[in-house]
Amino acid sequence: MSKIVPIQSIYCSKEDETRLCSFDIEVISEPTTPLIHPMSRLWLINEGEGTLLLNDKKYPLKKGTLVSVLPWQITDIIEVKSPLQFFVMAYYFDNINEIIKTFYNPDSVNLSVSQAMSKTPVVSFDERSYVQMQQLFLQIRDELRTQSQIDSSDSGSAPESLGLSKLYITNKLIEIIVSFIRTRHTLPTQDTSTHASEIFQYLYTHLNQKITLSMLSQQFYMSESAISSYIKRTTGLSFFDLLNEMRVGKTMNYLLYTDFTLEELAEILGFVDSAHISKVFLARIGMKANDFRKTYQSIGDQCRIKDRQVFYAIVSYIYRNYAEDLQPKNVSEHFHISPKELNRILLFQVEMNFSDYLNYIRVNRASELLLKTDKSILTIALEVGYNTEKTLTRNFLRFRSMTPGKFRRSTEFQENEF
Repeated sequence: MSKIVPIQSIYCSKEDETRLCSFDIEVISEPTTPLIHPMSRLWLINEGEGTLLLNDKKYPLKKGTLVSVLPWQITDIIEVKSPLQFFVMAYYFDNINEIIKTFYNPDSVNLSVSQAMSKTPVVSFDERSYVQMQQLFLQIRDELRTQSQIDSSDSGSAPESLGLSKLYITNKLIEIIVSFIRTRHTLPTQDTSTHASEIFQYLYTHLNQKITLSMLSQQFYMSESAISSYIKRTTGLSFFDLLNEMRVGKTMNYLLYTDFTLEELAEILGFVDSAHISKVFLARIGMKANDFRKTYQSIGDQCRIKDRQVFYAIVSYIYRNYAEDLQPKNVSEHFHISPKELNRILLFQVEMNFSDYLNYIRVNRASELLLKTDKSILTIALEVGYNTEKTLTRNFLRFRSMTPGKFRRSTEFQENEF
């Protein structure tokens, strides 16, 4: 790609930034230019024929085709044999994914919605299934119109009606996604190799880690300079600016559902410090992070989103008590859940199981102490919750690929890493 690829809005709706999804109809009569989509989308093709380039892989488009565009994927309709008319549903993937895993998975099946939709991003329905899918899209469209009327109503029952409306839309949207995943009439792609465009989705799904160009180089078999050049050439953003853009969306969820301080959020989401997260959030959203929290948490209370706060509370509890003798059993008992449920929640929230998340936090704390103090490695090990220096070293090798001693000798602490 020789030109910078435009990045679409991080919101579903320009009219209502809190809306779970939006509906539109598009007509394409000629090839388009590439677009990067921070927001997930579903396309249902109703008329026409063409070819889609999704993350540098080609897929045929025709009536009955359903396309899933996940966060930070790149689309380009490169061929239009006959004008394409299709429904477009933009939606918050993280929220829907969380609801599916939390409330629609009673047997705690190891379900990865993102992997399933990424592996098979385009499916084709027979006529009967297509008509059913079309009806689901239209039902959501009609309900969004009803929701707009409720929003503008002065009726005292508006909050309850709005809650029921959002519940209705959520159920319909999940029905579409489940049908998408179960469909076996998969359209073949002409290319199954790994492409540079997949870097964006990889970054988005690993934001909790300290991502480096070296890590990406090993993952995608490209040099660091080639990756950096590709990101700049494609988005117009530097590697770190792109990470910040992606992290803003994650920050919004944590501001909404937790009482983490900005300093704590900075570490969890990979920012440098609270000043960095504040600067990035204000520049991108146009309001201060704490003002966003105050404004939209009140909306969340009306919609009963606090029901899911316990999952963030678990992350918070481990984060703040890392130095204690934490075990899956006692943490599970503290929250009145099973160890299996504990791991399932953590795998979704931070993409790590209990052991990995606890050790990740401890190694981060140990790293800070190694660079800011002259305490012995054994003392630091005991302070962060390990019983021996050997245990700290073993975990340090896992997360830092070097011993604590070598880390202290070779790394200079930098306040402004970015």
